[in-house]
Amino acid sequence: MAALPLIVFDVNETLLDLETMEPVFARIFNDKSAMRLWFANFIMYSASLTVAGCYVPFTDIGAAVMKMLADTRGIRIDDADKQELTEKFSTMPPHGEVPGALRRLRAAGFRLFTLTEVQTRQLTHGGIVDLFERRFSADGVKHHKPSRQAYGYVEKELGAKPSEFCLIACHTWDTLGAVAAGWEAALIKRPGNDVLGVGPQPQVVGNDLDDVAGQLIRRYGAKG
Repeated sequence: MAALPLIVFDVNETLLDLETMEPVFARIFNDKSAMRLWFANFIMYSASLTVAGCYVPFTDIGAAVMKMLADTRGIRIDDADKQELTEKFSTMPPHGEVPGALRRLRAAGFRLFTLTEVQTRQLTHGGIVDLFERRFSADGVKHHKPSRQAYGYVEKELGAKPSEFCLIACHTWDTLGAVAAGWEAALIKRPGNDVLGVGPQPQVVGNDLDDVAGQLIRRYGAKG
């Protein structure tokens, strides 16, 4: 049996259902597509600030992008709206297959970790926090993914080489960063996410976490 990689998960949208936030955006912006526009800009400015050498906490970026989006549409977001959005983001439920797929990976002998920004309350609320050995935050290294430093932080903390890791994410920008850093990567094709035909490619692609888990178990000849 090949040595099992240390599996590191992205959390937001990969494990947790971002679509549950859509009704709040539809109410505030009168446009259900606003949630996707907000999230895309959220990630773009997170990466932009990181490349520029300016670390800003993830939640602060999200709030600033929300205000920017509202300002471009002449919409005023009041404190109640902000509170509702924060609450929804902090309590997104896991995708339906996630708890079972995580347990399947653990039973097969894989060690599971997370690397994201806002997560402890989310994972606790979703009932999956205890399935991970450790949870790593971008705050610990002051670099957001896909910065090389973010992945290097996990390597240092766990005392392992890049080749010993596999990142599971539904965002191509995240798998690009991981593969470029020397990790293996698996991409989940959540709605609106797919393979990008340029740059470093993920070794595994699946339609959901159960699909990816099965491929990894077969790939490494793991028990299960």
